[in-house]
Amino acid sequence: MAKLIPMPSTPNFTRSNFSLFRAIGQTASPFTGKQQTQEYDAVYWTADLTLPAMNRTQAKEWQSFLLQLKGTTNYFKFCDPDALTNTGTFNHTHLIGENRVSNTNVALTVTNTNTFTAGASTFGSAIVGDFIHVTGMANEENNGTHKITAKNSATEVEVDSTLTNVGSTSGCKVQMNVKGSTGLNLKTSGSYTGTIKKGDYLGVLGAASATADPVQLVMAVEDAEVTDASPDQFSVQTEPKLRATLSSGHFVLFQAPKGKFRLQTNTVDWDADRASLYGISFSCIEVV
Repeated sequence: MAKLIPMPSTPNFTRSNFSLFRAIGQTASPFTGKQQTQEYDAVYWTADLTLPAMNRTQAKEWQSFLLQLKGTTNYFKFCDPDALTNTGTFNHTHLIGENRVSNTNVALTVTNTNTFTAGASTFGSAIVGDFIHVTGMANEENNGTHKITAKNSATEVEVDSTLTNVGSTSGCKVQMNVKGSTGLNLKTSGSYTGTIKKGDYLGVLGAASATADPVQLVMAVEDAEVTDASPDQFSVQTEPKLRATLSSGHFVLFQAPKGKFRLQTNTVDWDADRASLYGISFSCIEVV
C-alpha cells in the first residue's frame, strides 16, 4: 500500500517547471476546417525540479527521500515551489466545502439567455456569487459551471453565462462542488475574513481535517472576498475542474496548500563533482 513520505523542507529548488496537463480531443472537418473539441477527465499538474548544489550532509536527506518513494509507489505533498505563500489575506488555515444547492432531478427552463427557472425550490440557500453546476440539458452551453449574478427567488437565478433559451427540460441536475465544477462554494469555521487572490493555490482535502490527504490542487482564477453580507460564506472560481466531488464539511486548505504527487519514473539518480557537491533533479506528477 502506498504511503506518504515527508519531503525535506530545505533547500528550495533553484529551478522548477510547473505545468498543467489536460486531455483534450480535437477533430477538424477536412471540407470546412471547422474544429470540434472534447475535454476528458484527465487533468493534473506535473513538475520538473532541480535542487541547488549540496554537500553530502544536505544531499543525504534528499537521497533518502527519493529512495523511500520507491519509484512511483509512494507519494509526497507538494506545490508550486515559487508560490508557497498565497497573496490573499484570508486569516485562517482552511475553509470548508458547503453544497448550498443540490437537486439531482429537477425541470429547468432557460429564458432571457441568462436565467434558469427550476420546477422546484432549488435555489433557496444559494447566494449571489455562488457557482452552480448544471447537467442534463440538451444544449451544451446550458450545462457546466455558471456563476449566480442575481437571485430572483428560490426557483429562479440569473447567471454570468450566455445560455440558449429552452422550454422545461426534466431530469436535470443542479449541484455545487461536484466533479467537473470550476468553482468552489465554501464557508468558514468561525469569524474569519480576508481575501483569496487570483493565482492563489487551494488544496482540496479528503476529510474534515486540515491534516487530511490532499485530493486535488487547484488555483483561484479570480479574486474572492468574504463580504459583510455573508461573512461565513463565499465562492471562488477555480481551475482545473474538480476531478471528484467535494463533500460538504470537507476542508479546503488556504495556508500552505499542497497536492498529492509521486515520481514520474521508477529511476532516481544524482551526480557529484570533485568537491563532493551533489546535483539532484527529478520530475513528479499529481496523483489522480
